[in-house]
Amino acid sequence: LNTAKQRGFIGPAPVPANYRELLLDAAARCPAIPVAVFAAQMEAESGWNPDASSGAGARGIAQFMPEVWKAYGIDANQDGKTSVWDPADALASAAELNCRNRRLVKDVSGNRLENTLAAYNAGYGAVTKYDGVPPFPETINYVKRILDNSKVITW
Repeated sequence: LNTAKQRGFIGPAPVPANYRELLLDAAARCPAIPVAVFAAQMEAESGWNPDASSGAGARGIAQFMPEVWKAYGIDANQDGKTSVWDPADALASAAELNCRNRRLVKDVSGNRLENTLAAYNAGYGAVTKYDGVPPFPETINYVKRILDNSKVITW
């Protein structure tokens, strides 16, 4: 990992230099999710844009909806503020949310990693309701894109 970290190839594309340490620190909060998968997930969420906003209202580098951020956002860099726009806070919060979702979908049928990613995108309630990745094209494509991109690692 040190060679990959130094070169910046942690995920499907080079992780921007200014996010490498933040990504690795955040990923360490949820070791059950491979670093390459987490990097591919953040790439899929915002393309590494900390100012990203979606039409649905998702915000920041990890694309948190306001109500989800309010419930699960953390002050990872301990600067006294919990901000969805702060990549340190958002990446760490995303990793923590992945682990929470992983626990919540542990008894759901199917692949646990796929279900965890689907829960990040569609909510764990949808994953439990459908007993696996919900039949939403956006969520199906989201999970596939992340898993496919996480395999394209250049060391």
